Amino acid sequence: MTSGGPIESAIFPKGVEISSNSFTGKVWLQRLVTDATFGCTIGNVTFAPGARNSWHKHPGGQVLLITGGTGCYQERGKTVRILHAGDVVEIQPDVEHWHGATPDDWFCHLAISTNITQGEVQWLEPVSGADYGCSES
Repeated sequence: MTSGGPIESAIFPKGVEISSNSFTGKVWLQRLVTDATFGCTIGNVTFAPGARNSWHKHPGGQVLLITGGTGCYQERGKTVRILHAGDVVEIQPDVEHWHGATPDDWFCHLAISTNITQGEVQWLEPVSGADYGCSES
């Protein structure tokens, strides 16, 4: 699945390209669950190689289910974690973090925002090139 193109075998639709200062590079979002009755939202997020979101935190926490490609996840002050299909990332409430694709591969995950009555995501500064440091080598 490396760098040749988008994830063709994705389970869910790629969605629409996100236009936001909270992302670096090309990122697509397909909202899958939006009804607050369930206490969560779920979106399928697809990152082009090198794309990532800014530092951010969720008052109610977040869960990432990795469905394809190779990605990175980092909590503030910790080392970058490389992610592959089948990985699960449990992010506690108010933990500053970012996630995105490696420089050479597409990356896709389901982003589940949990306990959404606790408040909206808080976007922080973009991830610097020095902080990005995301590769499997």
